[in-house]
Amino acid sequence: MRTKDLVATAISNTFRSKLRTTLTVLAIFVGAFTLTLTNAVGAGVSQYVDAQVGALGSPDVFIITQASDATAAGDGPVEYDAESSASVSSRQGPPGTTTKALTDADLRAIAETSGIESVDPIRSVQPDYVEYDSGTRYEFSINATSAVTTADLTAGAQLDGSAEEAQLVLQDTFVTPLGFASADDAVGASVSIGITDILGEKHVVDATVVGVSLESLLAAGAGANDALIAELADAQSGGIDTAVTSYGVAVAHFDTALSAEGISALKADLATEGYSASTIEDQLGAVQTVINGIVGVLNAFAVIALIAAAFGIINTLLMSVQERTREIGLMKAMGMSGGKVYTLFSLEAIFIGFLGSAIGAGVAIGLGSALSAVLSQGFLSGLPGLNILLFEPMSVAFVILLVMLIAFLSGTLPAQRAAKQNPIESLRYE
Repeated sequence: MRTKDLVATAISNTFRSKLRTTLTVLAIFVGAFTLTLTNAVGAGVSQYVDAQVGALGSPDVFIITQASDATAAGDGPVEYDAESSASVSSRQGPPGTTTKALTDADLRAIAETSGIESVDPIRSVQPDYVEYDSGTRYEFSINATSAVTTADLTAGAQLDGSAEEAQLVLQDTFVTPLGFASADDAVGASVSIGITDILGEKHVVDATVVGVSLESLLAAGAGANDALIAELADAQSGGIDTAVTSYGVAVAHFDTALSAEGISALKADLATEGYSASTIEDQLGAVQTVINGIVGVLNAFAVIALIAAAFGIINTLLMSVQERTREIGLMKAMGMSGGKVYTLFSLEAIFIGFLGSAIGAGVAIGLGSALSAVLSQGFLSGLPGLNILLFEPMSVAFVILLVMLIAFLSGTLPAQRAAKQNPIESLRYE
């Protein structure tokens, strides 16, 4: 019996007991369907995070803050020290936190660290609103790290840090409310930004929109160049000559020639001096670890379902061997080798695995694609660019091949039993 005859016979034998085969295929379907969906969620979120991390800055940049104290909350309150306990608003530090301030002395110490090329403090401003052509005013915020961000633009250009003109990269969600016909229409327009100074007086600063960006998950707020930040900071100070001597965050550029080991060593040197430094890769790694953990747990449930389905395959083929004992004896009596009998039953197991995984993956792709489109237009519409279910061909192929491998291993025991059948005793079987 040739290979193609073995394959054709295996496929035909699979459907001898349609109900039993269908139930086994359904069990495999559940595992393959779940595994395909969870991999798609992981791929979709990972792709979005990769794109969003680009908005955090350049690969040769450290975001530096004062290192957090290791004192646990259960150890009681920490004694106040006027020199070391100064803190800054959480809007300047990592989201949701209050960090110790960096001082001018800290900036000098960071700049003197071997491997650091330049250090720039981040000045935070809190504008009240933005308006265009005396229209409706909308609450507004500016990303404090605009100097090192790369906006995900839909129109226009990136900020020019060396320009003397106040420049703004506007979020796309502001385009229509402000009265612009399109993102391209907003580029080049002058908008007014309202800000309140420390004395409660209102000020207005004009800025030119040079670009329109998509909303960013990891870098909230509009982009502003150094000139605009300086104007807003001056307005916020109310004209009072108060030199800023503390900062929540500093941006440090390091030598681009540094290897991964060199970057790690530089971070260790800064940590020794009492500073916490993180790169864009660190930001990505932290988010990616959480995503991988969630997807891993979901995949574990899918694998459990596949293991349960494997027992179904074993049961199906064992019963098939039992029912076809005389047929196996006849095939061996006519000269069919034990190896080909083994191959025949192994192919049946593989085909059952292929059938369940292919159907499961196909249904997952169909339903997942439709669901992703609905979600993108629904509550995920505020995250443009997020394809929550991304089906990658290699990932889908991996799921199908994995299930076929599990099916093959499951069919090993029944196939061995069939291959070892004695033809004389098998022909006498009632």
